[in-house]
Amino acid sequence: MAVPSTVMTSEVDQFGLFELPYIVKDRAHMARIEKEVFWPSMAPETEKKGLKVLAVWENGYRHITNNKKPIKTPEDLKGIKLRVPEGKWRVKMFQEYGANPSPMKFSELFTALQTGVMDGQENPFTQIYSAKLQEVQKFLSLSGHVYTPAYLVVGSKKYATLPADVRKVLEDTARETQAFVYATAAREEGELLGKLKAAGMQVNEVDKNAFIAASKAIYDDFGKEVAGAKPLIDKAVALGK
Repeated sequence: MAVPSTVMTSEVDQFGLFELPYIVKDRAHMARIEKEVFWPSMAPETEKKGLKVLAVWENGYRHITNNKKPIKTPEDLKGIKLRVPEGKWRVKMFQEYGANPSPMKFSELFTALQTGVMDGQENPFTQIYSAKLQEVQKFLSLSGHVYTPAYLVVGSKKYATLPADVRKVLEDTARETQAFVYATAAREEGELLGKLKAAGMQVNEVDKNAFIAASKAIYDDFGKEVAGAKPLIDKAVALGK
């Protein structure tokens, strides 16, 4: 079993839906997207690649940190060397915002920030805090630009060799665990933000409307480049109204 997140966009193009900035409004909206978009349309595409998703959990809302200045609008990212995970839509997003994004393994990130190879990065609070990025980053800008689901995934071939009753217990338990994941993540958001502030990070709000306005081209590109993406976008957006 594995719990990948952004990297799933490299396996199945449609997973780029969750790379679109601000498409997921909150966890209640995500639950509707999961029920009406993910399981009917995206899960079958995953199985074509030899993977089976047992449950949709989360990595949470991503925020920007850096060592140069507070980020309040996309213009503030101009020239910032920003580490991003491997996935072309995250790269495109930050190029559109004016940053200089570079995909890099998470395991290399701390040293890259410490040595100045990278100025900043973007991750949920849990990754920022657990990797001690507060020790090598000064500014935390609460952009919440992407909500990243995490997927409990197994290899279809091996999974099919398990007895049916075992598969049912695994699937039922994986789905039931999601409520715990959501509740824990929501609670920890507040706790971890407090810890990051206590560690000395300077925290600021961003102009989300400015970021949303700068995101239109990413939606357009995704809708054009990925087969069947436009209906997925429209459905997800409609579920948030």
